[in-house]
Amino acid sequence: MHSYCIIRHGEPLQAVEQPIPEPSGTEVLVRVTAAGLCHTDLHIWEGSYDMGGGRRLTLAERGIHPPITPSHEICGQIAAAGASAADVRPGMQCLVHPWIGCGACAACLRAEEHICIKPQTLGIIKPGGFSEYVIVPHPRYLIDIEGLDPIQTAPLACAGLTTYSALRKFGERIREAPLVVIGAGGLGLSAISILRAMDGVGAIVVDVDERKRQAAMAAGALSTIDGNADDAARQIIERTGGGARAILDLVGATATQTLALGCIARGAHIVICGLMGGNISIPLPLIPMRPITLQGSYVGSVEELRSLVELVKRRNATPIPVTRRPLSEANDALRDLRDGKIVGRAVLVP
Repeated sequence: MHSYCIIRHGEPLQAVEQPIPEPSGTEVLVRVTAAGLCHTDLHIWEGSYDMGGGRRLTLAERGIHPPITPSHEICGQIAAAGASAADVRPGMQCLVHPWIGCGACAACLRAEEHICIKPQTLGIIKPGGFSEYVIVPHPRYLIDIEGLDPIQTAPLACAGLTTYSALRKFGERIREAPLVVIGAGGLGLSAISILRAMDGVGAIVVDVDERKRQAAMAAGALSTIDGNADDAARQIIERTGGGARAILDLVGATATQTLALGCIARGAHIVICGLMGGNISIPLPLIPMRPITLQGSYVGSVEELRSLVELVKRRNATPIPVTRRPLSEANDALRDLRDGKIVGRAVLVP
């Protein structure tokens, strides 16, 4: 089978030819029909994360080493299964939950495999979707997507799931006042669509890229704000009637958190999903005095992904813009993502 792999960080992905794997035990072999390209794939290709203050966290420090077959946003068709894989329907079109854990730690036992201390994530630890086939360790990670377009559905495994899990953390706030969404990439556009499906008031979207702000308006944003504007914080305060009560930061950079902290109302809730990097400085007394909830959110559980797929089907949620490209253009797509040229998501097809 053909795969595109990271052999050395920062260098072009290499085309690799290898045998089609044979599933054993509870494993399921999935023929890949769509593989989304996420900003996390860019971090993995680069080999590190910006921790602020000139510090970087390398993948090697996390025990992750090449070769790596990227892409954790995977749709496919069940091709074969091991002898112990129960209730498997060959030919079923499925979305793969890639955030797989060790199965034994406290997080996994709480059904929170996505925050496992020894993750086995597809596309990061285990081979992912930039290939013709992928091995999934158990049928429970496969979600039936009958009636949905695999190209449009693949981004639900990360862009959709990440925003859905984050939106749930706000509780009723999303139905009481506009949500401020920072970042109008694939996650931001997913947030607008999912927020509507969850009967939220709507989103005020902040981004520095005019094309992405236009895409946000086309997706149904209440309004947009240029994040580079000198008065961006003031604009947010005015449009939220005195300060934002809920902010979803899908960028996760020093500049975006500085903006968020500068435009919140008392009692605000900020959820950070983005991994762009940097650091912030905040006087600790302000957290209880205001009082502020500052919360991280990392992808989501398999049950949340099942719930999201059902929500998308039930509410006929609008998909985000997707650019379909052949797998052979993986390097071009990666460069376009790095250079900020992709609006929505790029999805590669073997």
